[in-house]
Amino acid sequence: QVQFVESGGGLAQPGGSLRLSCTASRNPAGHVAMGWYRQVPGKQRELVATFSRDGGTRYAEFVKGRFTISKDNAKNTVYLQMNHLKPEDTASYYCISLKRSSWSFSEYDYWGQGTQVTVSS
Repeated sequence: QVQFVESGGGLAQPGGSLRLSCTASRNPAGHVAMGWYRQVPGKQRELVATFSRDGGTRYAEFVKGRFTISKDNAKNTVYLQMNHLKPEDTASYYCISLKRSSWSFSEYDYWGQGTQVTVSS
């Protein structure tokens, strides 16, 4: 198992910014990427951004140009800088270590407890 320590969620105004961070207790063998997904109650979870072992990044269309993912390999920490936030970004954001693909979920993934992001005036 892998434990994640997530932080940085909270309340932001539309157009504002937040920065999420996630530190993993270890780097799971064979996992191909770390990243973030989000979920709103009653809706399916959706990947937001991922950072692959080879250094590649991927973003959901709805955050391109606004969010930036980065990773500190030495600290096993991944960050999500969220700018120009919109009310529709309100969700619980979860850190995830992806086993099979940098852009799809699998039964072998690990994820954290989540941090709430609320965008409201």
